[in-house]
Amino acid sequence: MSESLEKKNAGILYSNETLEEDVAFDKLERGASGASAAGASVDGKHEGIRLKKALEARHVSMIAIGGSLGTGLLIGTGSSLASAGPASILISYSFVGLLVYTVMACLGEMAAFIPLDGFTSYASRYVDPALGFAVGYCYLFKYFIVTPNQLTAGAMVMQYWVSREKVNPGVWITIFLVLIVLINTVGVRFFGEFEFWLSSVKVLVMLGLILLLFIIMLGGGPNHDRTGFRYWRDPGAFKPYSEAISGSKGKFVSFASVFALALFAYTGTELCGIVAAEAKNPRRSVPRAIKLTLYRIVLFYVISILLLGMTVAYNDPLLIKAKKMSTSAAASPFVVAIKNAGIPVLPHIFNACVLLFVFSACNSDLYVASRTLYGLAIDRKAPKIFAKTNGWGVPYYSLAVSVLFCLLAYMNVSSGSAQIFNYFVNVVSIFGLLSWISILITYLRFHKAVIAQFGDKSGFSYTAPFQPWSTWVSLFFCCLIGLIKNYTVFLGHTFDYKTFISGYIGIPVYAICYVGYKLVHRSKLIKPEDVDLYTFKAAIDAEEEEGKLLELERKEQLKSSPKNLTWFYDTFLGWIF
Repeated sequence: MSESLEKKNAGILYSNETLEEDVAFDKLERGASGASAAGASVDGKHEGIRLKKALEARHVSMIAIGGSLGTGLLIGTGSSLASAGPASILISYSFVGLLVYTVMACLGEMAAFIPLDGFTSYASRYVDPALGFAVGYCYLFKYFIVTPNQLTAGAMVMQYWVSREKVNPGVWITIFLVLIVLINTVGVRFFGEFEFWLSSVKVLVMLGLILLLFIIMLGGGPNHDRTGFRYWRDPGAFKPYSEAISGSKGKFVSFASVFALALFAYTGTELCGIVAAEAKNPRRSVPRAIKLTLYRIVLFYVISILLLGMTVAYNDPLLIKAKKMSTSAAASPFVVAIKNAGIPVLPHIFNACVLLFVFSACNSDLYVASRTLYGLAIDRKAPKIFAKTNGWGVPYYSLAVSVLFCLLAYMNVSSGSAQIFNYFVNVVSIFGLLSWISILITYLRFHKAVIAQFGDKSGFSYTAPFQPWSTWVSLFFCCLIGLIKNYTVFLGHTFDYKTFISGYIGIPVYAICYVGYKLVHRSKLIKPEDVDLYTFKAAIDAEEEEGKLLELERKEQLKSSPKNLTWFYDTFLGWIF
């Protein structure tokens, strides 16, 4: 890119002050999205299409981990353990966690360089507008589905205490829906603070569960039964798929079959790519959230699943019963471990924790749905009315449409809601996986463009490790998992077409969106040397320098003042909270 073009692109943030709103959208057409990324990109007349940069580093960090701590971990691990055995789920969840970390690292590098309004903007700017259209709508469909699904889960959690015969599940759905709408309406600052404390409680719950399982495993429960690795020997570390498919082949089939549940357990970790557009000094807050992701994956997923497999056998009658239950404490394998240890009362406390997890997931899912639609509108891939924001920076039309899709939860008040929940999990998993694949593809093109135009990444505040090889490896396995995640529908005597459709419907939807956009708009793959790496960069560079000065001032204040809560948080709690 020539020097004059570089100056033109770098200066676009501060020029064209008399443009009308339509022209402001035209400036964002290439996927720069930046109405929020560049705080000074538009003047007061364009305030109605800007998000508010109100999220602190701690908000971004906790939203990143809180988004993935939900029913997939607390409940879904029970089905995985009963289907495949302790060693299978330990390997599968650890492996998917490694893929997730790679995706997060790639996303973090792009978001720290120039934070944009969602995955559609990254893909449109660095790869092809058609890819931005495809990933944007697939991600939107995912959250249009998962939000009512979480509302349904919340209603089923309440049935642990109050049966559906006494109180219709629709009552609980209505209460949860009203609360999350209120939280999402009052602005991102309140949303971030609320999610920070909710996620902090979720982290404490998981730490408590890990400690409890460790004590039970060592025989510290009321029954004083020291299990150790007993269940890895009997009934075994790997469970055969069925009597017809047994032996080593059956164990491998079972192992491969649990990846769908592992995907669902991790879905939501990519939230930091969405919240980056509303984060203060993203070049500090986003890399911090990404770096901590690896530690948290090891702690909350790998260790908890290892201990779970040591305290509950895959053929435990209570676990088999729990697998058939609705989404509540009764369905959790952690409660099975608690009951087997002879600990009273705790199941009720755990159910309250599950309710908290579900409510937090509902809240963040509605937020992501509204911001994803907003990002599509900013990128001119949805009606621009959805980019309108109020004085608090909330895209209220996008939020209203997202709330309308939440009404799908009322379809699930029937007795068959548990089965519908499973189908929704399947759909969400494939849409989430396609989003990860798109992020990896986008990063590869971004990496190539940076090398072509800058030569190296010496000036970057954060770079993803082991690139580009780790991205290629992760992309291969993500595609492989996407193809095989529901292959067991072909192994039975009858073809389970419902599971097949729900498990793979995302692939044709993604392909239709991509091909359809290319046919209509004749978009082309952007060459590395033509990729826009400058628009809005000047504003982010300035914000980074300002952030460095503020950080130096903060450190100097900590040195000169006595040790306070801020010092305690930075020293001891910041790595996990």
